[in-house]
Amino acid sequence: MLRFILHKLLLFVPTLVGITICAFAFVRLLPGDPILAMAGEHGVTPERYAILREQFGYNLPIWQQYLHYVGGVLSGDFGVSIATKKPVIQEFSVLFPATLELSFVAIVLAVLLGIPAGVIAASRRGSWIDQLITGTALVGYSMPIFWWGLLLIIFFSGYLGWTPVSGRIGLQFFFRPITGFMLIDTLILGQYKAFVSALQHLILPAVVLGTIPLAVIARQTRSAMLEVLGEDYIRTARAKGLEPLRVIGVHALRNALIPVITTIGLQVGVMLAGAILTETIFSWPGIGKWMVDSIFKRDYVVVQSGLLLIALIVMVVNLVVDLLYAFVNPRMRGG
Repeated sequence: MLRFILHKLLLFVPTLVGITICAFAFVRLLPGDPILAMAGEHGVTPERYAILREQFGYNLPIWQQYLHYVGGVLSGDFGVSIATKKPVIQEFSVLFPATLELSFVAIVLAVLLGIPAGVIAASRRGSWIDQLITGTALVGYSMPIFWWGLLLIIFFSGYLGWTPVSGRIGLQFFFRPITGFMLIDTLILGQYKAFVSALQHLILPAVVLGTIPLAVIARQTRSAMLEVLGEDYIRTARAKGLEPLRVIGVHALRNALIPVITTIGLQVGVMLAGAILTETIFSWPGIGKWMVDSIFKRDYVVVQSGLLLIALIVMVVNLVVDLLYAFVNPRMRGG
């Protein structure tokens, strides 16, 4: 097991180098001049322009800029935002709990609905229930996030008036955050009306963000269950007269969950990618909206460091999934 962990950690190095190169190159391929965006495109003198280029290292050769960037990352310095003049890591740490809370609720909804849906579809293979679940999962997987989000806003917020249109909590509530997670902070402070407001604001974004992972988990669970249900030990369990619920819920589902766990972990990357659109549609104050706003503001430091930080999170989650998969399935350790 230790050898497996060390092997996975060593793979971090080339992956991390590739990510830094991609983030560094992507920002420099964007149109516009970051110095002009910082100083203002009108009224900047050539002398002021030259001073700013030297101050931020844009006068250095490209390879020296990259080494300076990597050195800062290794020392924990991700730069300072051009727009807000605050350290990028400070802004990220403030906004990331909002994205994490949204993603956590979305993946919980996807797991609680997706796994039972896949199990039911597999146990009723070929029936109208199976066709309904697989068809719905296909529609959910194919549905564009921005269209689905706007559709839910129009119906539930505009027509029915059940949920707020945007934001994270009602404007009438104000308190100093403790953990950064709105649902937890409101309960800690005993503000139950604020908790209800935060939950109402969270429902639609979580549903939109969790739709695609829900469809993927349901399809993967169905596929894994169908494979397991055809095994000899399942036929033996049925021949012994065990109850169908015990055969499916204990013997079959436990073994079918191995690939499903991997699928759930891989959906974290989908969550972070989908959060960019979801947070923009619902004006959710997380890292997705932060990144989009930074692109429009030409805040290249935030875009560059934000891409790297998000990629690091996805890498860590994938590592945890690999380790969990190896723990559940010892045969993976040798591979």
